[in-house]
Amino acid sequence: MSAPREAGALRRTDLNLLAVFDVVYRERNLTRAARTLSLSQSAVSHALARLRERLGDPLFQRQGRGVVPTPRAEALAPEIQAALARLEEALRPGRGFEPARDLRRVTIAMPDELEPFVLPHLAATLRAAAPEAVLASVRLDRAGMRGDMAAGRVDLCIDVGRPTDPDVRHALWRQHRFCVASARPRRLSAESYLASDHVTVSSRRTGTTIEEFLLGQLGLQRRVTLRCQNYEAACRVVAASDLLLTMPRAYAELLREVTGIRILSMPIELPTIDLHLFWHRQSDSSPVNRWLRDFLLSGMR
Repeated sequence: MSAPREAGALRRTDLNLLAVFDVVYRERNLTRAARTLSLSQSAVSHALARLRERLGDPLFQRQGRGVVPTPRAEALAPEIQAALARLEEALRPGRGFEPARDLRRVTIAMPDELEPFVLPHLAATLRAAAPEAVLASVRLDRAGMRGDMAAGRVDLCIDVGRPTDPDVRHALWRQHRFCVASARPRRLSAESYLASDHVTVSSRRTGTTIEEFLLGQLGLQRRVTLRCQNYEAACRVVAASDLLLTMPRAYAELLREVTGIRILSMPIELPTIDLHLFWHRQSDSSPVNRWLRDFLLSGMR
């Protein structure tokens, strides 16, 4: 007896209201949602009012300059997102995914030092598979990562593995091992390593770098006399001094020829740096996102 009532409920619901709900849920801000939908803010507010009346729930409540979903909205969101994704896929011309037709813009957020490992191969592949596609590498905003992916501003993120929001999926992409960059060949012991002066690299003004954190977990401390923002600058300083630089081996091999550094083995065993690929739950079944994930997770290892 319930099926006819459910079918009637769907017929009485304007599907455009569900699309507005989805964008507001992802953006958490009515102004941004209106911009994404190419609607006025009053039109978005009116659509939400209709949906609230239809569902008998406030759905979103104001918080600061944005809105937060109610428990009912949180429960509805994954179902609405999945339904809209299935509908969009069903209406896609030709149904099957074709990169040349379906890839228009690809945006990946990552730390800038990862660009040399990602962009050359990905750019070449995109130019061959989808000549009209635009590839954008943007700065990674860890605090806004979930929102950026949910809103479609970013397709994928690459970053060190860490706990994430339940809406964010991730998979191991690469593992980097540490080495030591030096101006000359030398045999390093743990004692001589810790007694030397060091360069460290971080884009943040202050705070512990990952190698300092790992050394600290072993109860070890070194003397850092220079803090740089990128590895190439740090390698050039090292090549002209007695300073040491602890860095991922893959970066050191990439920069060895252009900076003249020597690569030494790490005298103290540290864990690998695990880099993960992140995407939003609602992109699980997206053909475009799945194609990008498959390429990055398999073709670039």
